[in-house]
Amino acid sequence: MLYISYSVYGCVSDYVLVWEIKSRRKRRARGKGRGEAEDEEELQAAQEESRSEKRKAQLARWRDRFIQNIQSAGLLLEKVQPAKKTIHYLKLSAPWDVLVYYAEELCLRAPLQAQPHPDFNTSARVLQKLWVPNVMADFVPNRPVDYYTCAFRKSKMEKFLGSEDHQNYFSITQRHRIVYEILARTVYGKRKHAEVGAARLLNEGAFKAAFPLHEGPFELPDYEISPDQLNKRQILYHYWARWSKWYKYQPLDHIREYFGEKIALYFAWLGFYTAWLLPAAIVGTFVFVSGIMTMGSNTPAKEICESGGHYLMCPLCETCKPWNMSDICPMAQVGYLFDHPGTVFFSVFMSFWAVTFLEYWKQLSPESLDLSVMMYETGSSAGNIANISSSMVNLALILLMGQVYTALAEQLTKWEMHRTQTQYEDAFTFKVFIFQFVNFYSSPFYVAFFKGRFVGYPGHYGTLFGMRNEDCGPGGCLIELAEQLFIIMIGKQLINNVQEFVIPKVKAWRQKKALASVKKAQGGLEPQRWEQDYELVACEGLFDEYLEIVLQFGFITIFVAAFPLAPLFALLNNWAEVRLDAHKFVCEYRRPVAERAQNIGVWFIILEALSHVSVIVNAFLIAFTSDFLPRLLYRYKFNSDLHGYVNFTLAYAPPSYNYSSHGMYKAFRDENGSYTLVYWELLAVRLGFIIAFEHVVFSVLRVIDWMVPDVPESLELKVKRERYLAKQALADNQEALLVSGSWRAAQVSAHSGVHTLHSRLYEA
Repeated sequence: MLYISYSVYGCVSDYVLVWEIKSRRKRRARGKGRGEAEDEEELQAAQEESRSEKRKAQLARWRDRFIQNIQSAGLLLEKVQPAKKTIHYLKLSAPWDVLVYYAEELCLRAPLQAQPHPDFNTSARVLQKLWVPNVMADFVPNRPVDYYTCAFRKSKMEKFLGSEDHQNYFSITQRHRIVYEILARTVYGKRKHAEVGAARLLNEGAFKAAFPLHEGPFELPDYEISPDQLNKRQILYHYWARWSKWYKYQPLDHIREYFGEKIALYFAWLGFYTAWLLPAAIVGTFVFVSGIMTMGSNTPAKEICESGGHYLMCPLCETCKPWNMSDICPMAQVGYLFDHPGTVFFSVFMSFWAVTFLEYWKQLSPESLDLSVMMYETGSSAGNIANISSSMVNLALILLMGQVYTALAEQLTKWEMHRTQTQYEDAFTFKVFIFQFVNFYSSPFYVAFFKGRFVGYPGHYGTLFGMRNEDCGPGGCLIELAEQLFIIMIGKQLINNVQEFVIPKVKAWRQKKALASVKKAQGGLEPQRWEQDYELVACEGLFDEYLEIVLQFGFITIFVAAFPLAPLFALLNNWAEVRLDAHKFVCEYRRPVAERAQNIGVWFIILEALSHVSVIVNAFLIAFTSDFLPRLLYRYKFNSDLHGYVNFTLAYAPPSYNYSSHGMYKAFRDENGSYTLVYWELLAVRLGFIIAFEHVVFSVLRVIDWMVPDVPESLELKVKRERYLAKQALADNQEALLVSGSWRAAQVSAHSGVHTLHSRLYEA
């Protein structure tokens, strides 16, 4: 090898590179009596082996040059090779001079002055005033210290707290970031061919893994130990990742300290969203239960159930027979659960909920950065069973196509050749979301707004490719929409949770099985930290986590009028999601590199778009799919108790219709098939409702936006205090950046200096 091995006493290993070298297979000796086919096969094998050896040699040259170059960049190297020379570990660490140089170049934050922790979060203060015990609170030891900070400058080293302690001045995550940047910039081949960086070498196969080390095991020791003596990973496992902590606040300060701001922001946002789901779930459950309690007062359902053979309906298909409306009595009763005045109220509530939630997150996200940077039987008819079955098949196709769309979006984004990683990630995220939006929501949109709209009327049915257009079932489109939403949303959540629980364990088992021979060769020696971490699964990032929750947000807002229990199921899912994700990051993933983040990025723009779309979709859903407005018009014009409403919504088939001259169908038409005056009156009411609904909601949104400042006053004070301290510490002309408006904006970004997540964002 062309590099020198270092073994520096007291040096912290910041990063590990791993590669595997497999021994060559012995070629089979040439024997007598071999046929031509065998000789040809042997020749092909030899050629393949030759190509493989050339490839291995190329990778070895790249790897050696890369290691030479990172050593030239100042990193300290220590090679570790087990007894069986197949797996090679190269431990990397950055000395003080390298840390200081790159800390200034990367504008890392340096501490100026400690500041006190906030004593309580919002819920804790409210519970204390009400003299209610706070079961969500939990004492987590070794809470990180908050600091006012500014950009690091080597020339002002003496102004920063703890600068004399070279061993502990830079945090572990800062050291990881610096080494990661060096690895990302180091050339291993020709720069004009973009042969740069450890990530490219990983893709090429020169390295098998590159990761920072976990800080010890996550399991608690067998002997009794003081909580203050636990390592950071043990604290996160014991106080956060265990299922018994599902109702406790998340220790976001510790998450930020161990995993960095980007991952901490995800868990802060997920906790904040889950907390806001609680009132939505309570109201939605109350609306659903109120529908059960008032089901007996549903006059139209009573008329349907007591009609006997009074309403003879036209066949639903070409081969079907006429049917009596009383046959759908159970469906009419159950349908009331999803289409009563309470669901309309809930739609309005959820529209306000969505926009208010985002406004308050918009306020809290810079503050967080400043401080851290029931199922009912719906009948047993063949049509209903077919609808449920088709929904399940649809779910399977959705999940399958989701993988295809993600791969397509990745390839399209690569072709665009974005200049920065942020631009690449935003473009990729947007494409995947558009594909998945169509993938998941096209079926509910079809049922809600298109199915049954172009059927025509008896004798003049609409057709497509010679087939009669599809109509909704006897119970109406809304109950079919509720079935679709239940199966797609709940099915997706269950499948995702099973995957998140099982797949990492399967991957870890395969990794351990592949390394079993090496362990055996070590003769029962205790594996080192880097060997244990290599057995873990590579961290897959936060994209899939965000995508799952954002799609869930769409289900609970866009179609909530048809499925008021959606927030409840989302809440239950998210309680499990937090612990599943926490367990993955703490116990099953290799430690990711800590990344800075300004906010949740393009996901917030997508959430805002979904909240606005939900207002419009719910307005159309209430106006055109629900029976709320037809019932309201009938109450106003004819009968306030809705007596005769069923007959009001039915029309007689034209006399020319073959099946029956007395058959009826649901429409506002006369006997000639023309629309009646009531149809046009109802259309005007529907359009007026849509305009009024969206104007009211969006007007209230503007008021909320005006009332809730984007940057809280407490944060403004902290920014001023930090700016003042920075001005004192770095009082040079070249530091004018610190007092400029751009610097102030930076304080509300991921580069903000105070390093503790706000306790108001804590969520179990």
